[in-house]
Amino acid sequence: MTRASFRLGYNTNGLAHHRLDEALELLARIGYRAVAITPDVGALDPYRLDAGFVRRIRRRARTLDLALAVETGARFLLDPEHKHHPSLLDPSRAARRRRIDFLLRSVDLAAELDAEVVSIWSGAAPGGVTGDPAGPTPGMRGARRARPAPAGAASELWERLVDGLTPVLDRARDQGRRLGFEPEPGMFLERPTGYLELRRRLGERGAELGLTLDVGHLIATRDLPVPGQIAALAPYLLHVQLDDAPLGRHEHRMFGEGVLDLAGTLAALRAAGFRGMAAVELSRDSHRGSEAARLAFAALRRASRG
Repeated sequence: MTRASFRLGYNTNGLAHHRLDEALELLARIGYRAVAITPDVGALDPYRLDAGFVRRIRRRARTLDLALAVETGARFLLDPEHKHHPSLLDPSRAARRRRIDFLLRSVDLAAELDAEVVSIWSGAAPGGVTGDPAGPTPGMRGARRARPAPAGAASELWERLVDGLTPVLDRARDQGRRLGFEPEPGMFLERPTGYLELRRRLGERGAELGLTLDVGHLIATRDLPVPGQIAALAPYLLHVQLDDAPLGRHEHRMFGEGVLDLAGTLAALRAAGFRGMAAVELSRDSHRGSEAARLAFAALRRASRG
């Protein structure tokens, strides 16, 4: 895979039953050159950090020549009963502050790990409201038209999101890290058009917010073809997540189990000049974590050679 200018990685949310230091060793042996760490109750919990362990992980990653990123998708870290709650869109100001505090801690952790990128998302809006502008991604043709959110409901949600992101952007700038925003199916912003609108609403700060692009999410929201989306979004790409998915369904699947053109996706990333991390995200596969990591890498190798 020498033609790739980006680093192929793996997300630790697919290795939830592995010790983090052992997961790094495993992934390096397989051939990965990057790791996307999801801080969670079992690994680098931002509320129960061991500073010595953080330093050991940073040193081990350097020794293994593994680039690191920090993902903030822990499911029940902040609320043991409700997945991904609270979010930046929560009606409660105190609840939103809890999410902001978690994101600030994640940025600080990234600095301690020497991880360049911290990946974030909007969270789901009350009532399932979406804020993505209707129409295709600029530069694309034939993309699905999203149902626009009611203007009144969306206005306050946009304000919460922008207000919540501002201190996180400040912390990222102070710590020399980059924020990547990920459109996520089922959340307030689930399509690339939502990310672009968020950049616009952030004004001059929008340039500080890169794009985390999950190619499986494009399949779920029918923003296709994936290579065309990559080409259109190339100026914003900061971090990429790789997974397959059935058309129209938000399910992270092994390559070959959905409709993803993996070879075309990797070729599009190379053509776009992407130089960040493209990390496999198989969050449903921790029960077969080492096997899944090997299978995914073999598929990536075949696709790159094709």
